[in-house]
Amino acid sequence: MKLAGRRILITGAASGIGRASAELFASEGAALALLDRNDQGLADFDAIPCPADVTDVTAVAAAIAAATSGLGGLDGVVNCAGKDQLGRLTEVAPADWNEIIAVNLTGAANVCRAAVPCLQAARGGSIVNVASGAGLFPLPERTAYCAPKAGRVMVSKTLASAVADAGVRVNAVCPGAIDTPMLAGSYQDAPDPAAEKAMIQQRYLLRRFGTAGEIAAAILFLSSADASYITGTAMAVDGGRTFY
Repeated sequence: MKLAGRRILITGAASGIGRASAELFASEGAALALLDRNDQGLADFDAIPCPADVTDVTAVAAAIAAATSGLGGLDGVVNCAGKDQLGRLTEVAPADWNEIIAVNLTGAANVCRAAVPCLQAARGGSIVNVASGAGLFPLPERTAYCAPKAGRVMVSKTLASAVADAGVRVNAVCPGAIDTPMLAGSYQDAPDPAAEKAMIQQRYLLRRFGTAGEIAAAILFLSSADASYITGTAMAVDGGRTFY
């Protein structure tokens, strides 16, 4: 029970990596508050539901307050909420650009900003921001996705340096192509979905997609006492795309 007694908020918890993390964290003894704009997806858990859109500063502040009140404090945050966006820079409409920056970068910052005072009060909290291998090494057809994910890595690093004196650790996890509905949308609409899927897999040394559970395991490690001397890092969990 690596998280026994720990009180943790997970965003994007209704699906994908966020849901897998919630399931794993619950099995490891954590008391959970779950934030997602899809409140129906939170009903399956014995947790405090915190329906909110991470781009809404007021809603995020209210969700953090509800989580802290309901759990009696906060020891950890996992930022999984995110959005995909295909297209090169010249192909992405300004409105789409603004939306993905708002969700993938500003949204994570909103959660961190609201949660940091609670974690500082706990003296030993942790934040894990789920970024992407696309934030470490570019994908030309995903400019609008790469940019905020790289920003999420840098938010993690700079925040780590700002809160270390309070005993708060901040790290980023950078997944590769993970077999989730969000990823499926990037190849299912291609003229030849099977060929597109195979092309994506060839980018990775392991020649396969990862699973949400594999990323959740890395998040668990960084959230636990096993990672007590790790902060300010960006851990690639990407099957070898960014190994160089």
